[in-house]
Amino acid sequence: MTTPPSKAGTKGVPRAERERQVLAAATEEFGRNGYEATTMAAVAARVGVTKPLLHQYFGGKQDLYLACLDPVGDRLLGAVRTAMAAPSAEAPPTPLRVLDALFHALDGQREAWFVLYDPTLPPDSDAARRAAHYRGAIDDLAATGTADLLHTAGSGDPLDADALKYAWRGLCTALVRWWIGHPEQSPDAMTRRCGRILAAAWAVGGAVRLDGEES
Repeated sequence: MTTPPSKAGTKGVPRAERERQVLAAATEEFGRNGYEATTMAAVAARVGVTKPLLHQYFGGKQDLYLACLDPVGDRLLGAVRTAMAAPSAEAPPTPLRVLDALFHALDGQREAWFVLYDPTLPPDSDAARRAAHYRGAIDDLAATGTADLLHTAGSGDPLDADALKYAWRGLCTALVRWWIGHPEQSPDAMTRRCGRILAAAWAVGGAVRLDGEES
């Protein structure tokens, strides 16, 4: 949506600032409650504006969702791409770099993860297609990373890589959900915690050969 030049909004608040407030509130509403349960009235009430003004600024509910989704999708996709760029020799393993990038990208707006990964989006809608575009791009990066990880471990089975890709998405979602319930945890603290968890998982995995027999 093309934003007109900034001018006074409600109660003397400039329009650009009011739109920023609406997007922040809507992102939290969509992230917490899902697309299906989020209402324009609830978003308007949180910001302190009227529902007609919300429609005037953003159109319908799907338009508002898309206005929230694009910044979230761009931010998360960019974070993953940067984390997977060629690392230095001293850099942490790729999975930990990606998690660290995601935590910092979501800092201050943790519910935004569930704007992108929302199972309640209407099928065959513009909202579902746009979210699928971002998820697909992130999945493509995850597929590359998991295939490289398994190749290093001696597995060339493409189904192993595909299974790990889906497991990785589930792990990220579970970690973000846990993080939302622990607001005192900073991004850096979450990265350190994940480092310990991954180290423990790798230690257990290292004790089992790829054919399923203990080493």
